[in-house]
Amino acid sequence: MDRFQAMATYLRVVDTGSFSAAARQLNIGQPAVSKIVAQLESRLKTSLLTRSTHGLTPTEAGQRFYERAQVALQEADEAELAARGAGKGLSGKLRISAATTFARLHVIPHLPCFLDEHPEMDIDIILDDRVIDLIAEGIDVSLRMGALSDSSAVARKLATSPRSVIATPEYLTRKGEPITPAELAEHEAILYNPQPNLWSFTREGAVTSTSVNGRVRVSAAEGQRAAVLSHMGL
Repeated sequence: MDRFQAMATYLRVVDTGSFSAAARQLNIGQPAVSKIVAQLESRLKTSLLTRSTHGLTPTEAGQRFYERAQVALQEADEAELAARGAGKGLSGKLRISAATTFARLHVIPHLPCFLDEHPEMDIDIILDDRVIDLIAEGIDVSLRMGALSDSSAVARKLATSPRSVIATPEYLTRKGEPITPAELAEHEAILYNPQPNLWSFTREGAVTSTSVNGRVRVSAAEGQRAAVLSHMGL
């Protein structure tokens, strides 16, 4: 059994939640996927997956293996890329998609150094808060926040971004300060177009969600920030 192939197959099964979906993505038969996972479990002498009517979920050992295998495969890929590109700079055109505010803060300031290191590179940056069709737009790399909606996409988590409910002192003086999530329903919310009107809060592992309302909805984070600073809402 090829260890890297087995790890890659197992990762795909966990990501898709079923043997059949993993088989379709890997373009092999479902029995082959089941056999690879069974051989992997036999080699490790532990059960990696819990099977139920709702699909497949990793066991505690399976989750630990998933996390380590993901890192191992990424490092193997990076080792190959490093060997192939040793002594050579990158060349060609790179099309990047990112949300406008995120790119302004975290991408564009780093471009001068990147372009100096790779003088044969050209970069197109598509700034849009909408989730665009990566294939139709010819995007090479997309930087996004939130849940991964397309399970067929190859994604890597880069960081965690906390969220807060904020308002200006002027707004809070006029409307009062909400103390609990339930009180948000009594306030004006500046709504962000790609997201639902449902805000979720976590305390000690418990999640509380509440619906919010507002007369202003914007399609970019820059507009949301400007609206808040204009004392229009939360």
